Amino acid sequence: MPFPYRADQVGSLLRPKQLVELRKDPNAGHSRIRELEDAQILRVLNRQKELGFRIFSDGELRRGGFMSDFYDSVEGLDKDGSIGRIWQGQSGAKDNRLIGIVVEKIRQTKRLTAHETAFLRERSPGDFKMTLPTANQFPAIMYKKGLSARAYPTYSEFLWDVAPIIRNEIQALVREGVKYIQIDAPRYSYYIDPKWREYVQQELEIDPEQALDEAIRVDNACLEGARRPGAVTAIHLCRGNNRSQWYAEGGYDPIAEKLFTQLNVDAFLLEYESERAGTFEPLRFVPRDKTVVLGLVSSKVPELESQQQLVRRIEEASRYVPLENLALSPQCGFASTMEGNLLTEDEQWRKLQLVVDTARAVWGD
Repeated sequence: MPFPYRADQVGSLLRPKQLVELRKDPNAGHSRIRELEDAQILRVLNRQKELGFRIFSDGELRRGGFMSDFYDSVEGLDKDGSIGRIWQGQSGAKDNRLIGIVVEKIRQTKRLTAHETAFLRERSPGDFKMTLPTANQFPAIMYKKGLSARAYPTYSEFLWDVAPIIRNEIQALVREGVKYIQIDAPRYSYYIDPKWREYVQQELEIDPEQALDEAIRVDNACLEGARRPGAVTAIHLCRGNNRSQWYAEGGYDPIAEKLFTQLNVDAFLLEYESERAGTFEPLRFVPRDKTVVLGLVSSKVPELESQQQLVRRIEEASRYVPLENLALSPQCGFASTMEGNLLTEDEQWRKLQLVVDTARAVWGD
């Protein structure tokens, strides 16, 4: 079956300023925040329809960040723990963010996305996607030597305790008939960037190739039984996305054969908007029954890409993956964190319009 969404989107959209400010107000009650979220989600759904999208997202507007549903649904984390990360980008900022680290056996207290899907089932103008972070995301940032071992002696033990939470959420989405389930998996960039491979080796004390193999096994375990006719399972890979910054660089070459041939998904959403992502050559490993959504439009910078250049790059990618197995999207979300990337909402919508217009020019209606 041809991929039904030639114009795709990663999911997150810039939060309206009034929503960000209301969330910071200690006196704002849940009902006020929920009312504003509902109104703004309806607005962005309608805008996506006007642009011509056939797959819709709530923009992750109810989330503080792309992972926050997990944080909000799990106990056992010390929210005062910290781990440093150096982000690179136009702002030149170095951000050592506070991240909750695991200090006790985790306990799930509620479902991750039920509050999001209920609204979308009633109000989305068409098929909608629901995004979830990969289980691999959490040990990478929550497991800290010297503090986490009292709960989980190894990184791997924590990882496999996270996996059932993600798997159960995916199964719930399948039962609800969600047409598009997307796993966001920036941690695979650890295995393409030499400095992060060294981090895995030295800091996590894991062989990077063994860690890659385990990461694929975990994602497949979470996705088991999710692929079904008339629906899409997908995984999105990027190199970090925080206030237009990134943390990893490098092409897909070191992971392509294993990743593309072993991951049990229908589609790969791949960052490809800059030289950081390397060439299209690794796409030669993508099986003929899977789709590659080319992330050629930057969600990090305001400058609008040339449609002519996008068409040329799609043609170049089609040397490795048949054109009927390709689609187009931005390279990442516009707001993986609540503060969002360094562009305006109007610039965001122009980029999404470019995605739709280019998809029509290449594949037709």
